[in-house]
Amino acid sequence: MKRQLFLLIILIVFVVFGYVKQEENNTSIVQFETTKIAKIIDVANSYVGVSYRAGGTTPNGMDCSGLINTSFKQIGINLPRSSSTMSTKGTKVNLENVQPGDLLFFDISRLEGEVNHVGLVTSVDNEDIRFIHSTTSQGVIVNSLHENYWKQAFIKAKRVI
Repeated sequence: MKRQLFLLIILIVFVVFGYVKQEENNTSIVQFETTKIAKIIDVANSYVGVSYRAGGTTPNGMDCSGLINTSFKQIGINLPRSSSTMSTKGTKVNLENVQPGDLLFFDISRLEGEVNHVGLVTSVDNEDIRFIHSTTSQGVIVNSLHENYWKQAFIKAKRVI
């Protein structure tokens, strides 16, 4: 009887310890992902003000997918080079669940095709979703998804991290 009680106590200790250890591991993973996202956003923000250049991926000129590709590459994530192909990666996210680090895809009316523009979510404050991207007229800038132009052009959001 004493042996069974002893084994039961040991089993309970292992289960509790394993649960606590699992919680610690999950917290570490979340912190690691948050650090990665912060790095991506920092890299993207370092290009604010850089002029637009089709196919550009440097401070001399940057297009929308080049900005995203270059920012994610800094943490070892290789994304496709076109916004259309990029939009096939990751997991679709409902707009109400968008978080910093998620990608927003657009259909800009003056261009042909379903997805032809991409931006990176930099912040979410209540319902104000801000994203960084590169436009032909202003280069790398930050906009709000609630601006009419971007709200109407929006197609989908994806999470790749």
